[in-house]
Amino acid sequence: MRKGLMIVAMFLGVLILLTLPVIASYNSLVTLEQKVKSAESTIDTQLQRRSDLIPNLVETVKGYAAQEKEIFTDIADARSKLAGSQTIEERANADTELTSALSRLLVIVENYPELKSNQNFRDLSVALESAENRISIARQNYNEAVDSYNTKAKRFPGSIVAGLFNFEEKPYYMAAAGAKEVPKVDFSR
Repeated sequence: MRKGLMIVAMFLGVLILLTLPVIASYNSLVTLEQKVKSAESTIDTQLQRRSDLIPNLVETVKGYAAQEKEIFTDIADARSKLAGSQTIEERANADTELTSALSRLLVIVENYPELKSNQNFRDLSVALESAENRISIARQNYNEAVDSYNTKAKRFPGSIVAGLFNFEEKPYYMAAAGAKEVPKVDFSR
Protein backbone atom coordinates (compact mmCIF):
# COMPACT_ATOMS: atom_id res chain seq x y z
CA MET A 1 0.00 0.00 0.00
CA ARG A 2 2.71 2.40 0.98
CA LYS A 3 4.74 1.53 -2.12
CA GLY A 4 1.70 2.13 -4.36
CA LEU A 5 1.09 5.51 -2.74
CA MET A 6 4.74 6.40 -3.25
CA ILE A 7 4.52 5.51 -6.96
CA VAL A 8 1.37 7.61 -7.39
CA ALA A 9 3.01 10.55 -5.58
CA MET A 10 6.13 10.28 -7.77
CA PHE A 11 3.98 10.05 -10.90
CA LEU A 12 2.02 13.15 -9.86
CA GLY A 13 5.26 14.98 -9.05
CA VAL A 14 6.73 14.19 -12.47
CA LEU A 15 3.45 15.16 -14.13
CA ILE A 16 3.43 18.51 -12.32
CA LEU A 17 7.07 19.14 -13.23
CA LEU A 18 6.28 18.45 -16.89
CA THR A 19 3.06 20.49 -16.88
CA LEU A 20 4.40 23.68 -15.27
CA PRO A 21 6.69 24.68 -18.18
CA VAL A 22 3.85 24.05 -20.63
CA ILE A 23 1.50 26.26 -18.64
CA ALA A 24 4.15 28.96 -18.27
CA SER A 25 4.93 28.86 -22.02
CA TYR A 26 1.25 28.96 -22.93
CA ASN A 27 0.59 31.94 -20.67
CA SER A 28 3.66 33.71 -21.99
CA LEU A 29 2.56 33.17 -25.61
CA VAL A 30 -0.94 34.46 -24.80
CA THR A 31 0.55 37.59 -23.20
CA LEU A 32 2.88 38.21 -26.13
CA GLU A 33 0.07 37.62 -28.63
CA GLN A 34 -2.02 40.23 -26.82
CA LYS A 35 0.88 42.69 -27.03
CA VAL A 36 1.02 42.11 -30.80
CA LYS A 37 -2.73 42.75 -31.08
CA SER A 38 -2.43 45.87 -28.96
CA ALA A 39 0.46 47.17 -31.05
CA GLU A 40 -1.49 46.47 -34.25
CA SER A 41 -4.44 48.37 -32.82
CA THR A 42 -2.15 51.31 -32.06
CA ILE A 43 -1.01 51.35 -35.69
CA ASP A 44 -4.66 51.39 -36.78
CA THR A 45 -5.42 54.25 -34.41
CA GLN A 46 -2.49 56.32 -35.68
CA LEU A 47 -3.32 55.56 -39.33
CA GLN A 48 -6.89 56.71 -38.66
CA ARG A 49 -5.60 59.87 -36.99
CA ARG A 50 -3.55 60.68 -40.07
CA SER A 51 -6.41 59.73 -42.37
CA ASP A 52 -8.69 62.16 -40.55
CA LEU A 53 -6.25 65.01 -41.26
CA ILE A 54 -5.97 64.33 -44.97
CA PRO A 55 -9.36 65.67 -46.18
CA ASN A 56 -8.66 69.07 -44.60
CA LEU A 57 -5.17 69.12 -46.07
CA VAL A 58 -6.45 68.18 -49.52
CA GLU A 59 -9.19 70.83 -49.40
CA THR A 60 -6.68 73.48 -48.36
CA VAL A 61 -4.34 72.56 -51.20
CA LYS A 62 -7.23 72.33 -53.69
CA GLY A 63 -8.01 75.96 -53.00
CA TYR A 64 -4.59 76.89 -54.40
CA ALA A 65 -3.82 74.05 -56.79
CA ALA A 66 -7.11 72.83 -58.23
CA GLN A 67 -5.40 71.75 -61.48
CA GLU A 68 -3.43 69.03 -59.63
CA LYS A 69 -6.34 66.56 -59.86
CA GLU A 70 -4.25 63.41 -60.31
CA ILE A 71 -2.64 63.67 -56.88
CA PHE A 72 -6.01 64.22 -55.21
CA THR A 73 -7.35 61.09 -56.91
CA ASP A 74 -4.27 59.10 -55.84
CA ILE A 75 -4.73 60.23 -52.23
CA ALA A 76 -8.44 59.32 -52.26
CA ASP A 77 -7.69 55.90 -53.76
CA ALA A 78 -4.95 55.20 -51.22
CA ARG A 79 -7.21 56.24 -48.33
CA SER A 80 -9.93 53.89 -49.62
CA LYS A 81 -7.46 51.00 -49.83
CA LEU A 82 -6.26 51.73 -46.30
CA ALA A 83 -9.81 51.85 -44.96
CA GLY A 84 -10.63 48.53 -46.65
CA SER A 85 -7.48 46.70 -45.62
CA GLN A 86 -8.02 43.53 -43.61
CA THR A 87 -4.54 42.20 -42.89
CA ILE A 88 -1.36 43.82 -41.64
CA GLU A 89 0.21 43.24 -45.07
CA GLU A 90 -2.68 44.99 -46.87
CA ARG A 91 -2.47 47.82 -44.36
CA ALA A 92 1.28 48.18 -44.89
CA ASN A 93 0.86 48.30 -48.68
CA ALA A 94 -1.97 50.85 -48.50
CA ASP A 95 -0.02 52.89 -45.94
CA THR A 96 2.97 52.98 -48.28
CA GLU A 97 0.77 54.13 -51.17
CA LEU A 98 -0.79 56.86 -49.05
CA THR A 99 2.57 58.03 -47.73
CA SER A 100 3.88 58.19 -51.29
CA ALA A 101 0.87 60.20 -52.48
CA LEU A 102 1.21 62.61 -49.55
CA SER A 103 4.89 63.06 -50.33
CA ARG A 104 4.01 63.93 -53.92
CA LEU A 105 1.39 66.38 -52.64
CA LEU A 106 3.98 68.12 -50.49
CA VAL A 107 6.30 68.36 -53.52
CA ILE A 108 3.47 70.02 -55.46
CA VAL A 109 2.98 72.48 -52.60
CA GLU A 110 6.50 73.76 -53.27
CA ASN A 111 5.12 75.32 -56.48
CA TYR A 112 2.65 77.43 -54.49
CA PRO A 113 4.46 79.78 -52.08
CA GLU A 114 1.21 81.47 -51.04
CA LEU A 115 -0.10 78.07 -49.91
CA LYS A 116 2.98 77.45 -47.78
CA SER A 117 2.32 80.73 -45.99
CA ASN A 118 -1.32 79.80 -45.26
CA GLN A 119 -1.70 79.27 -41.49
CA ASN A 120 -4.25 76.48 -41.89
CA PHE A 121 -1.90 74.61 -44.23
CA ARG A 122 1.03 75.05 -41.85
CA ASP A 123 -1.04 73.78 -38.92
CA LEU A 124 -2.18 70.77 -40.94
CA SER A 125 1.40 70.08 -42.06
CA VAL A 126 2.60 70.08 -38.45
CA ALA A 127 -0.26 67.78 -37.43
CA LEU A 128 0.49 65.47 -40.36
CA GLU A 129 4.18 65.34 -39.46
CA SER A 130 3.23 64.49 -35.87
CA ALA A 131 0.91 61.75 -37.12
CA GLU A 132 3.67 60.32 -39.33
CA ASN A 133 6.03 60.24 -36.35
CA ARG A 134 3.43 58.45 -34.24
CA ILE A 135 2.82 55.94 -37.02
CA SER A 136 6.54 55.28 -37.26
CA ILE A 137 6.78 54.65 -33.52
CA ALA A 138 3.67 52.44 -33.61
CA ARG A 139 5.17 50.37 -36.46
CA GLN A 140 8.40 49.96 -34.51
CA ASN A 141 6.52 48.91 -31.36
CA TYR A 142 4.46 46.44 -33.39
CA ASN A 143 7.55 44.87 -34.94
CA GLU A 144 9.20 44.60 -31.51
CA ALA A 145 6.09 42.86 -30.13
CA VAL A 146 6.02 40.51 -33.15
CA ASP A 147 9.72 39.76 -32.68
CA SER A 148 9.21 38.84 -29.00
CA TYR A 149 6.19 36.69 -29.82
CA ASN A 150 7.79 34.91 -32.79
CA THR A 151 11.01 34.29 -30.85
CA LYS A 152 9.08 32.77 -27.94
CA ALA A 153 7.01 30.63 -30.33
CA LYS A 154 10.15 29.27 -32.02
CA ARG A 155 12.21 28.48 -28.90
CA PHE A 156 11.89 25.34 -26.83
CA PRO A 157 9.51 24.65 -25.06
CA GLY A 158 7.48 27.48 -26.62
CA SER A 159 7.70 25.85 -30.03
CA ILE A 160 5.98 22.73 -28.72
CA VAL A 161 3.28 24.74 -26.96
CA ALA A 162 2.82 26.95 -30.04
CA GLY A 163 2.35 23.86 -32.17
CA LEU A 164 -0.06 22.20 -29.75
CA PHE A 165 -2.23 25.29 -29.32
CA ASN A 166 -2.01 26.71 -32.86
CA PHE A 167 -0.06 29.86 -32.08
CA GLU A 168 0.91 30.96 -35.59
CA GLU A 169 3.83 33.14 -36.59
CA LYS A 170 2.89 36.83 -36.82
CA PRO A 171 3.92 38.93 -39.82
CA TYR A 172 6.17 41.94 -39.43
CA TYR A 173 5.01 45.35 -40.61
CA MET A 174 7.00 45.64 -43.81
CA ALA A 175 7.20 48.37 -46.39
CA ALA A 176 5.50 47.53 -49.66
CA ALA A 177 7.60 46.38 -52.59
CA GLY A 178 9.23 49.39 -54.19
CA ALA A 179 8.89 51.57 -51.09
CA LYS A 180 12.65 51.58 -50.59
CA GLU A 181 13.20 53.06 -54.03
CA VAL A 182 13.60 56.81 -54.23
CA PRO A 183 10.55 58.24 -56.01
CA LYS A 184 11.15 60.05 -59.28
CA VAL A 185 9.99 63.64 -59.12
CA ASP A 186 9.48 65.60 -62.33
CA PHE A 187 9.97 69.35 -61.85
CA SER A 188 9.62 70.11 -65.56
CA ARG A 189 5.90 70.98 -65.34
